[in-house]
Amino acid sequence: MRRWRGRWLLAVSAVHTLFALVVFRSTLLAMLRDRMIDAVGEDPMRGAVAWFVLFGAALAVAALAIDQLEQREAPLRGLGAALLAMVALGIAWMPASGFWLALPPALSMLFGRASRVGAGGAIGATALTRSSECG
Repeated sequence: MRRWRGRWLLAVSAVHTLFALVVFRSTLLAMLRDRMIDAVGEDPMRGAVAWFVLFGAALAVAALAIDQLEQREAPLRGLGAALLAMVALGIAWMPASGFWLALPPALSMLFGRASRVGAGGAIGATALTRSSECG
């Protein structure tokens, strides 16, 4: 399995976050001036910007985890199904958005080749190997 899905999503999260810093600059600066503590308050625009930035961070965390799973050649179908569901909802709600960028890795995780390691997956095989080495 070629290792690209997690890295692709990490790049998408970086572009997402840079977009936020450019497009929502004035709102983010106002939140910084308010010292970030309770900076959203009742302001729906600040709330939307906060969630936009936090989604970029959450996507980066997920991307790093996916990259590690790819390195271990672990099965990704479950993650692919979850990501595809989120992407489909995002595209339905906001067709003119960046959700389309997550479609290639989601489809690849869901429909791509299965791991070469077998039913136990790479993580299970690694754990078995390490336990037999200690024994």
